[in-house]
Amino acid sequence: MRTVALEEAFWFDGLQTSGSFLSTHPPFTGAAIEDVQRRLPDFTELRIPEMDRTGVDVQVLSLTSPGIQMQPDTRVAVADAQSANDYLASIIAQHPTRFAGLAAVALQDPDAAAKELARAVSDLGLSGALVNDHTLGHYLDEPQFAPFWDEVQRLDVPLYIHPGAIPADDWNVLKGHPELVGPTWSWGATTAGHAMRLIYGGVFDRYPDARIILGHMGEFLPYQIARLDRRHHYLDLQKPISRLPSQYFGRNIMITTTGVLSHSALTAAIDAVGIDNVMFSIDYPYESSADSVAFLNSAPLPPDQLAQLAHGNADRVLRLPNA
Repeated sequence: MRTVALEEAFWFDGLQTSGSFLSTHPPFTGAAIEDVQRRLPDFTELRIPEMDRTGVDVQVLSLTSPGIQMQPDTRVAVADAQSANDYLASIIAQHPTRFAGLAAVALQDPDAAAKELARAVSDLGLSGALVNDHTLGHYLDEPQFAPFWDEVQRLDVPLYIHPGAIPADDWNVLKGHPELVGPTWSWGATTAGHAMRLIYGGVFDRYPDARIILGHMGEFLPYQIARLDRRHHYLDLQKPISRLPSQYFGRNIMITTTGVLSHSALTAAIDAVGIDNVMFSIDYPYESSADSVAFLNSAPLPPDQLAQLAHGNADRVLRLPNA
């Protein structure tokens, strides 16, 4: 069975923006940090052999968190997005059957981000874009990002909203517990909040054909859909939205399985958002390819649904050339 993994990270040392998620000193073991550092910039020595061993046909590559989202110099951010996308396109050109890619965009300048997305998709052949949550504390429901959403909808490509390494603000609940910061808990909550801002900010009413992708089994949200709808009826909104929150899932919001290797969570998410809207993901090199593929292959799904999860939905949404 063809297997496509959607949220697979890389790093490129040719950027002016320095550092990746590891530069924020996450509470990982030294061995884990060393392993990830070896794997992020590599494509042929470690990455493709691991894909071959575990049965992953295609990795959809994206610049690892926080990417360029935290770059305070707009000029540098714009240049780095272009450099990262040129580099990513060159890697894909060397291995066109094994890699696809999601573009980096410098939302520090929304007009430049729109132009770079168009270049990345139309000229470089990338399949959409990925942003690492907020950009210097700004979220994508804010009005200045209209030119970027115009281009997302015009190009009909997805925008993957991935967690960011740098918190936008200070949460008291996290103080004294660094283990809660990042992938263990806080990233899911903040990224889910970003998606909810898009719903209640009216982004999908203004851009009804725009689509986003949320990783980590939808960052908790599929399991909250019923409650979101029930509480929606109580809200006195200054700017009402046109649908119930649940009705934006599927049409505008898709999810991936990244790192949530639970069949009960998978089947619940499918029940909530539909099999057409769930895609497989590993989160290489932060997660185990072997464990993730074993989770996929043993999923309690009929063969047609398993094929959709493993590759069919990704092939369709990303228009992968070798599908």
